[in-house]
Amino acid sequence: MSELSYFDAPNFALQKSGALPVARLAYRTLGTLNKAKDNAVLVTTGITLSDDSNEMYFCGPKRALNPEKYFIILTNHLGNGRSSSPSNTPAPFEMARFPTVTHFDSIRLQHLLVESLGIKKLRLVTGWSLGAAQVFQWAAQYPDVVAAAAPIAGAARCGVYNAVFVNALQRALRLDPAFHEGFYTRPPIEGLRTFSAIYAGWAWSEPFFREKTYLSFGAKDHVQFIDDIFVPFFQQHDANDLLTQMDSWLRGDISDNPDYNGDFDKALGAIKARTIILPVDHDRYFPPVDSEYEASRIPGAECRVLRSTWGHMAPANPAHASEIDGALHELLKG
Repeated sequence: MSELSYFDAPNFALQKSGALPVARLAYRTLGTLNKAKDNAVLVTTGITLSDDSNEMYFCGPKRALNPEKYFIILTNHLGNGRSSSPSNTPAPFEMARFPTVTHFDSIRLQHLLVESLGIKKLRLVTGWSLGAAQVFQWAAQYPDVVAAAAPIAGAARCGVYNAVFVNALQRALRLDPAFHEGFYTRPPIEGLRTFSAIYAGWAWSEPFFREKTYLSFGAKDHVQFIDDIFVPFFQQHDANDLLTQMDSWLRGDISDNPDYNGDFDKALGAIKARTIILPVDHDRYFPPVDSEYEASRIPGAECRVLRSTWGHMAPANPAHASEIDGALHELLKG
């Protein structure tokens, strides 16, 4: 495993809220950049995910993202706890004072890193969930840089039904008395527990629970599944970091910038990358109907639906690795 590296951009102007004195991008690389610098692949992160989890889920010598063939850049989006976030930024931008950041900001910072490496074209950009939203953002924001794009279980903008869910999560954290408007002296544990319970019902699917698939995780029932797996996972994350990521999620829209002025179809139509969109049939966050629309507006794009009772969590299921890798192999061949 390579060491975590940092790319710092001073006086980094933000899309919605002033600037950060220093915007820090945490990233790792796998493999070797070839002499032509045309074997670079960039992987974006989903909410609560990191460079480590992306390596575990998508990379390896037997996977499409093979470090023996490609130079893989594993990024961490703004707010995820490794790049600039409420939990690691000094005053006056610490905790609840951390400014609003968007996918536009995260991708601009990632692009500065790519430029610093002397890379003019990314062979592929891929990512899951919030990472998929960043893939769409990359392809629309820098259409001449992205040769191929594979958004997995994500969307080019946050849908209204999706926003209802995200708002419920945010309220669960903010209503914990320990939260203290974001300036807590101890983690808002009860808020995080409620957050986890809400998340569990959306992250998986109705047939996942009806068919008791959770038993394969060693849980005796759905309550233990939530308490023993979901709650500990989310309690290791900083509440302000989670809120920042969810705010970026809510604001996700590839057309929300001066290039497209809110014209969503224009933004999709500007994408030049060879694109395969990979939604999941039982995904409650990002239903295939949205992916099918996106594919219909991106020139030459294809939508391939993964069938899984795991819902939004399907990309973490090894059973779907071959389907995902099949699409990535096609895009990498060019």
